[in-house]
Order: sequence, then structure tokens, then C-alpha cells
Amino acid sequence: MLELHTVHKYFGGLHAVDGISFSVPQGAIKAVIGPNGAGKTTLFNLIAGVLGPTTGRITFKGRQIQGLKPHRIAALGMSRTFQNIKLCHGMTALENVMLGRHIRSRAGFLAGMLNLPFTWQEEKAIRRRAMELLELLEIAEFADSEATSLAFGQQRAVEMARALATEPELLLLDEPAAGLNIYETAEVARLITRIRDMGITVLLVEHDMSLVMDISDEIVVLSFGAKIAEDRPEAIQKNQEVIRIYLGEAEETA
Repeated sequence: MLELHTVHKYFGGLHAVDGISFSVPQGAIKAVIGPNGAGKTTLFNLIAGVLGPTTGRITFKGRQIQGLKPHRIAALGMSRTFQNIKLCHGMTALENVMLGRHIRSRAGFLAGMLNLPFTWQEEKAIRRRAMELLELLEIAEFADSEATSLAFGQQRAVEMARALATEPELLLLDEPAAGLNIYETAEVARLITRIRDMGITVLLVEHDMSLVMDISDEIVVLSFGAKIAEDRPEAIQKNQEVIRIYLGEAEETA
């Protein structure tokens, strides 16, 4: 689904991403972890098209995407959420999710201004699909509530529903459990698993190790911009270099 080939990103003298390569299999949940400053967010921005790599290659469904604008990448079937929730103030949860459908709509400005029949028919279809997604994530009861007035975990679910409204094949989740309590985190874990079960591949950056270990098929570990490990969760938990990075010392062997 996604492949990174020796990707580098420099900011002046700072080597933020240092030759990273890995792939994300179709239908998997893959996590990227690492301490603060490891390069995780920069890596996500490279994949989503917010930044371009200094060198290296990124392919999505076999097509090179480095250099493409974010909306072009989204149109190919990739969507993302953000560490800091970015919902539109003054709009309901339903309206926020409807915004995600604009990339799949056909009506343009002129057709909307003229109120042509297919524009309001399309509007009904967009509203119906947005409501289906709210129901899928079990937050339909908040459809008419102002999105930014909802509890943090509910706002996160609205953001996920909006990302799903673009009909992605690959969903990038940037710290989906950030700011959530233990109960909200458990609900987010359930939602991510449900999204994967819908046939959507998931790549997430996350600090909550319990969440990562519970739902991930594979984990990539970064440190100072470089990949230091890539394996299944049970192997990552035993990896001495990962333990050293997180705990500051190697685990003693028996």
C-alpha cells in the first residue's frame, strides 16, 4: 500500500529524517513510535505531501507521490488526522464530516450558484453518507451538536469520520490518543480496529504504548530521525535498543 525508500529530510543542518525505509502492507495497522524529536511528525508530513523529501522515494499503491500536493494525494485515496484536533468552529459534527466529502463531489461553484438539480441531489447524498459514518463510529447522537463543544474523545471520533468521508484506502492517524483519558483511549483503539476491519489500511504515530501494542500488526521505531527497529509488537517489546532508547539503559540479561 505504501513504501518509503531511503527517505531523507534536511532543515538546514538538521537531519530530521535520516534514510528511512519501510512498507505498509495492505489491510494492516502499522505504528510509528519514538521519543519526542525522533522525526515522527516530519515523516507523516512527508507521506501526506505537506513536506517534500530532500532525497528518497515514496510510493502509494505503486505510484510515486513525493512532490504531489496534499489534496492530490488525498484524491488518490490517502487521508489523515492531526495530533491537535482541527475541527471547524461554529459547525456541527455532521457538517464537519460533510466537509470531508468535497474531494469526491462533482458540483462546482457555478453549478452551486445556479442551484442545478444534480447539486442538491449530490448534497443529499453527501449528508446521507456523513450520517452513516457518524453512526458507524457511534456518535450519530451528536450530529447536530457543535463539533468543538463535544468531549475530546467525541471530537476525535468526528475527525476520524471526516477522514473516512474522503473514502481513503490508507488512513494516517497522528497521535489519535493524545489528550484522551484511559476510557477514551480504549474507545479509540476499538474504532481503529473497526476501521481496519472495513478494509482500510492504517498507519499511526502514537505515544501510548498500550494502545500501540494492543492493535498494531507491525511497529517502526525511530530515534533522532533514523529507524532503529521494525518488527511485530512482541519482538519490539524485547528489543534491547528500543528498551535503551525508552528507559535510558539496556535491560540486564539473566
